[in-house]
Amino acid sequence: MSKEAESADLIMKLYDLRREPTMREARNWYVVSFFPESAQDIVTALVSPESSAYFRMVTSYWDMAAGFVNRGAIDEDMFHDSAGESIVVFSKVELYIDEVRSIVGNPKMLANLEDLIRRIPDSQTILAERRTMIKRMMAARAEVSKSA
Repeated sequence: MSKEAESADLIMKLYDLRREPTMREARNWYVVSFFPESAQDIVTALVSPESSAYFRMVTSYWDMAAGFVNRGAIDEDMFHDSAGESIVVFSKVELYIDEVRSIVGNPKMLANLEDLIRRIPDSQTILAERRTMIKRMMAARAEVSKSA
């Protein structure tokens, strides 16, 4: 099997894991409902009985997947072609990650994901654009809710 085929196979397996019902719930919570505005918001999500499992499930999944890419098990370009959610996940914590690491005492928290995302050319701009996109989506969602 070619390296490309092996990468594609692993990407498909990662995709299947994302479809698991609890993972779907966790991803929905993280992408749609979780909007940290401080390191403390992230720490609260990490320790809260209502959100801790979801937060850990999503972030550890993407950090694990990034680790596979960082170690060469998955082709980096192929991964980025199919895993834009990883950028959204990191964009939500990026501004606070150093402080969160200090608070929780884990200097390696999301280090694989951060390393992977930082290698993207112009990653700072892309991360900022994702945060802006998310804010626009939430404003649109609020408008739809008002008119419903």
